Amino acid sequence: MKNKSTSGFRKTTSWRIGVLLILILLAAAGVIFSLVSGAVKVSLMGIIHVFTGSEQGSIREIIWNVRLPRTLLAGLIGINLSLAGALLQGVMRNSMADPHIIGVSSGAGFFGIAMLVMFPAYAYLMTPAAFLGALGAALFIYTLAWKNGASPGRIILAGVAVSAFFSSGTSGLLVFYSEQVNGALLFLVGGLSAKSWPHLQILLPYSIIGTLFALMTTQRMNILMLGDSDAKGLGLHVERTRLLVTAIAALLAASAVSVVGLLAFVGMIVPHTARLLIGNDYRILLPVTALLGIAVLTIFDTLARIIFAPVELPVGIMMGAVGAPFFLYLLRARGMQE
Repeated sequence: MKNKSTSGFRKTTSWRIGVLLILILLAAAGVIFSLVSGAVKVSLMGIIHVFTGSEQGSIREIIWNVRLPRTLLAGLIGINLSLAGALLQGVMRNSMADPHIIGVSSGAGFFGIAMLVMFPAYAYLMTPAAFLGALGAALFIYTLAWKNGASPGRIILAGVAVSAFFSSGTSGLLVFYSEQVNGALLFLVGGLSAKSWPHLQILLPYSIIGTLFALMTTQRMNILMLGDSDAKGLGLHVERTRLLVTAIAALLAASAVSVVGLLAFVGMIVPHTARLLIGNDYRILLPVTALLGIAVLTIFDTLARIIFAPVELPVGIMMGAVGAPFFLYLLRARGMQE
């Protein structure tokens, strides 16, 4: 009875509005925290002066050309990976689904690394190449999982196998192109170091398109969450919907991977936490997930910059340190439920 009462409370309009307002403030706090923190401390008033144009010195250069593009990029990466995870968790009806774990990010990473080490002159094509890799991985997963339909359980297992396959391919590339290992290392762990306006310009169109497509799937996702039998009874083409939503998730994840590298666990932690806060209604789940994604990645990237200063830690290491225990917690919680 307690669980039903809690679940019902999370569906009330006042609760959802309250969660949205809190997450808007938290996302804004993450952005401000990122802008004011670093080797050079900048006050909030200093940030305001930069944006009003009254600050023209070195502080403006630091904020405008270093911290602002990195902060905005962190927010977009948080949105992309979080929405991709929310979509994949719905498609597979599994809270442990994640673009990195099930192989979509690994496919994008393999093609991204291949472009980086084999064709460095065409590095500007990394995002389309990563998307093709992610989409190819998704199709490969569906082919392996298909048997009178693609059940969520078989998709998860096939995804783990495909992830291992592409990870091995990535390792092989680095063995054959060992002189490029240093350049590829940050890509493998996921980091925002030295990212600026050009990277933001690359990612922004994919983020806008992917987010709009994701928001257009909310009704189908809510029906899909009822189960295959009920969804088919309501007229939903289940397999076509799964493939479409997976392609959208692949676009979101691949665009993020092409810019920041293989950043794991964001797509699992953020949407799962959002579900705990407001339930499974995708009409509100996706906006909440996006806001929480902004907050998590801006805050964690800032912590990665300042905790071990002057050494900067890639944010992927920070997320891995938090995500691995979280994954084990989910695994244990599911085992106890079963």
